[in-house]
Amino acid sequence: MYFSKMHGLSNDFMIVDCLNQTFNPSSEMIKELSNRYTGIGFDQLLLVDKSYDSLFDFNYRIFNSNGNEVEQCGNGARCFGLFLLLKKLTNKKTISVSTKKRHLFIHFIEKNMIKVNMEEPDFKLDNIELSKNILCKNFSVNILNDSLKCSIVSTGNPHCVIQVQNIKTAPVNLISQAIENNSIFLQGVNIGFMEIVNKNHIKLRVYERDVGETQSCGTGACAAVAVGIVKNLLFNNVEVDLPGGKLFIEWKGFGNPLYMIGPAQHVYDGYIYI
Repeated sequence: MYFSKMHGLSNDFMIVDCLNQTFNPSSEMIKELSNRYTGIGFDQLLLVDKSYDSLFDFNYRIFNSNGNEVEQCGNGARCFGLFLLLKKLTNKKTISVSTKKRHLFIHFIEKNMIKVNMEEPDFKLDNIELSKNILCKNFSVNILNDSLKCSIVSTGNPHCVIQVQNIKTAPVNLISQAIENNSIFLQGVNIGFMEIVNKNHIKLRVYERDVGETQSCGTGACAAVAVGIVKNLLFNNVEVDLPGGKLFIEWKGFGNPLYMIGPAQHVYDGYIYI
């Protein structure tokens, strides 16, 4: 099986062209491939499938390193787009992609810089699988015998955004593991810790469900900025500093799509006997 290793701000992926070869991995196989000591090593596996809808160019599937299929991956979308270009699977400047629950439009700006239309953030909590009804965007979850204020939004997958004073000292793993095990989130949740530098600039760390803290999370950056804009804490164009690098998020508010701009990098091509 032929594959490519790529990354978006150090959030790394194994990408497989399923148009020209057959690959139907089991959860166990994905776990083996994702192992950084005995396999290839990656945060997510991305599969390029043929489109099942004439309105879209390709279908995009995403699996976490533990074998679970997930709905969305923003950094992966940029790498997915660059992969299509490098492998000459498309010659379009803008491509349309269907995912498990959403549609993306990937636009090639220059070299490895890619802009993705992530659609409008979804603050309708009845569209996020929770164990009980929550009637407001800002609510508290009891974590570690304390009440923690959170904001929930979907950017293709569910995110819990927490504002902190200092991103370096925030107890990311401790809080995230407690939230991850909270029964309120039926399908799990990604947790973002946002420090606001000014209205055009935030710092962010993200703990991804099933994976742990990663160097970067595109949908997490989109979620944090969307929450900040809705709460009037941020302007419409925001620079996001993640441990792996910078993303730029643009959103004009409700009724408009959100755009993510950032790099994608090809690392190497390889093949493995399955």
